[in-house]
Amino acid sequence: MVRRVAVVGAGVSGLAATKCCLEEGLEPTCFERSEDVGGLWYYTNKAEEGRASIYRTVFTNSCKEMSCYPDFPFPDDHPNYMHNTRLQHYLCKYAEHFGLLQHIQFKTLVTKVKKHPNFSVTGQWEVVTQRDGKEETAVFDAVMVCSGHQVYPNLPLADFPGIEKFKGCYFHSREYKEPEKFRGKKVLVIGLGNSGSDIAVELSTMASQVYLSTRSGSWVMSRVWDKGYPWDMLVITRFQSWLGTILPRALSNWLYVRSMNRSFKHENFGLMPLERASRKEPVFNDDLPGRIACGVVVIKPNVKEFREKSVLFQDGTVQDGVDLVVFATGYICSYPFMEDHSIIKSRDNEVTLYKGIIPPQLEKPTIAVIGLVQTLGAIMPTVDLQCRWAIKVFQGQCTLPPIREMMDDIDEKMGKKLKGHRNSSMLQTDYVTYMDELASAIGVKPSMTKLLLTDPRLALEVFFGPCTPYQFRLVGPGKWSGARKAILTQWDRTLRATQTRITPAAPTTFPWLAVLGMLFLPLLLLLAALMRRWL
Repeated sequence: MVRRVAVVGAGVSGLAATKCCLEEGLEPTCFERSEDVGGLWYYTNKAEEGRASIYRTVFTNSCKEMSCYPDFPFPDDHPNYMHNTRLQHYLCKYAEHFGLLQHIQFKTLVTKVKKHPNFSVTGQWEVVTQRDGKEETAVFDAVMVCSGHQVYPNLPLADFPGIEKFKGCYFHSREYKEPEKFRGKKVLVIGLGNSGSDIAVELSTMASQVYLSTRSGSWVMSRVWDKGYPWDMLVITRFQSWLGTILPRALSNWLYVRSMNRSFKHENFGLMPLERASRKEPVFNDDLPGRIACGVVVIKPNVKEFREKSVLFQDGTVQDGVDLVVFATGYICSYPFMEDHSIIKSRDNEVTLYKGIIPPQLEKPTIAVIGLVQTLGAIMPTVDLQCRWAIKVFQGQCTLPPIREMMDDIDEKMGKKLKGHRNSSMLQTDYVTYMDELASAIGVKPSMTKLLLTDPRLALEVFFGPCTPYQFRLVGPGKWSGARKAILTQWDRTLRATQTRITPAAPTTFPWLAVLGMLFLPLLLLLAALMRRWL
């Protein structure tokens, strides 16, 4: 019988885990090495060993309605996209509201997690911690690993010949905080991800020149789309996810790329063919296109070789006088406190987790890794549902399939691993599909048929509107009484953040013409093909 649960880390995932344990009547103890909650979003002026690190100007890429915890909306007056300090404040309020702080041991480092000697019978774990130089060991019935994945930098120097001869300075992006010290320098940023793009744009305001190196290019998207609405409120919907399941692959890819027409595209970005581009995660940056257009950021291909004071690129061009190099090359997943590293990385040093959460080979499924799955959706609603699912597994209320079936499912998911740097252990999946899988397993997925019969207005908003987190607190265990109202007023809160005068009403979330066009498009394409054949 699971009762005591150890939670490693008090960031976004750890707070969700602690709160969900309390909901189910469990006794969580959360261990946090720093002095406050927030994890990645707890900003410090200097990167600290063993902790995630962000730069001063980090903003969210998901809007407030899509990225909140599903039973704790952001305040109405908050902007749609938030600075890290405001998000950190939100996390503190979340912890206070649900009484989580009394269950968190701050300035406490987890040094070891190992199976209890009778694990095969009890499924228990021994957790060793350090605080003020003192070591303690405690036994827990389950463990939730919420230590994050942006802690240990991936610095692939072996992939960059000549780096040992380079006379300039180089470092990983986790060390970057502010642009002032780069004034007048020539800087090369390697990696066209969100961090690389942000850092390149920010440095371009101080550096004499910024070069941004990318191996494969990317879609660069703005946070703000049609009529000023957040991108994810318009893109992440059940309707669009459903279309992807019924339309032919080629048509689905075409629709995806059509939606990407709002993104910036440049031939030097090395955009991929349609088949590959349709699966590539976009980069969110509102300023990069303008900085490229002004010439203060120059896109370059992959680095072929470093020299003492210059860099040779794959296209044969050479850039002289490079002073600094920032490696925005991502992170590797590492869990140094796990005594048996094969529990999480059981095959070829790759993460092997059922649903991206539970190690499939254990005799007792009493350990879960939270927050490792990468989706186009936000992290907070994702980890909330992961925690709820994992706890049901701990309690035996959600039965896992046989090991062979779990491994087959993992193999399929591993085929969708994020493309990019080789050491990436993040797993990619469709947001709505993934959330519905977990929600269905624990009985909290809203039934469209039932909603349509009992609450048509809500049903249309749920299906055709944005797939906001509140949907997963509408029904079933852990349902929130405010979920319906939150869904029906989500567009009002979105507008309120920027509304300084009376404007036209928010667009209907039931786009009749668009729906009819989508439904009849396959028929029109078929008709066109037949006419071409007849003629």
